[in-house]
Amino acid sequence: MHIRELARLTGTPERQIRYMIAEGFVPPPNGGRAHADYGDDHVTAIRRYTLLRQHGFPPQAIKVLPASGRSVPFPVAPGIVLHVDPQRIGGSLDVEALAHRIHDVLSGVFKEFPDASNERACRKRSR
Repeated sequence: MHIRELARLTGTPERQIRYMIAEGFVPPPNGGRAHADYGDDHVTAIRRYTLLRQHGFPPQAIKVLPASGRSVPFPVAPGIVLHVDPQRIGGSLDVEALAHRIHDVLSGVFKEFPDASNERACRKRSR
């Protein structure tokens, strides 16, 4: 696709796309400058940059994340942080299936156990 199509698809001005390419946030186009062609990897990189900026990440952190091998932390609740592979950010994913999987994991981690005080009270009554 041409840069105009990429800009329209991502909602990002052409000038901003060129900046992101020059700074290394987005890979250069296929085919060089004369026959520049953009694909899904460019769309994903632009969406990744945009999403991380919206979550408060500074540009320098966004630049080093993909090569760092580290995950991106997203606080969910007090004491719970979701860590995401930076290569997955901005791409497509079956969020509903993932939400069900996360629900299952959290249900197992935080399943309710009988209250210790209730157990003691039950033991006293059974004596």
